[in-house]
Amino acid sequence: MTVKIGINGFGRIGRVFYRAALKNPNIRVVAINDLMNADTMAHLLKYDTVHGTLAAEVVGHGDSIHVAGNPVVIRSVKEPDKIDWKGLGIDLVAECTGLFTKRDDAARHLAAGARKVIISAPATNPDVTVVMGVNSDRYDPKQHHIVSNASCTTNCL
Repeated sequence: MTVKIGINGFGRIGRVFYRAALKNPNIRVVAINDLMNADTMAHLLKYDTVHGTLAAEVVGHGDSIHVAGNPVVIRSVKEPDKIDWKGLGIDLVAECTGLFTKRDDAARHLAAGARKVIISAPATNPDVTVVMGVNSDRYDPKQHHIVSNASCTTNCL
């Protein structure tokens, strides 16, 4: 089963998350929510000063970007509960803005129809904080819907 992902925040972490998702055939990014336009998103995803040029074709196209021929819907909504994650069929939101790190704020993605939220930063009162390879056995998909992955610094170690 392919997990459909929505990324909220397409800064450094959101773009690196997207690049990692491209390597997993069980993950498909179907939507990105950010205030920048599609052409800028496409350019920043394609060209990265650390990770180099993305091998896939990336094109901005109105309210979407196309990555390797696959369309990704672009939204520019400031409030998480106003993003129609349900209508987009999103299973999981990668919360990469750094703004919605409190449980109640991240839960607004659930209210908008996402089934799970991963916060890419230290969070206040998540259901669980998971660092892959350290305590990932603590994750229980039946109980944990808002997950913090600690911090990007922790994960890079």
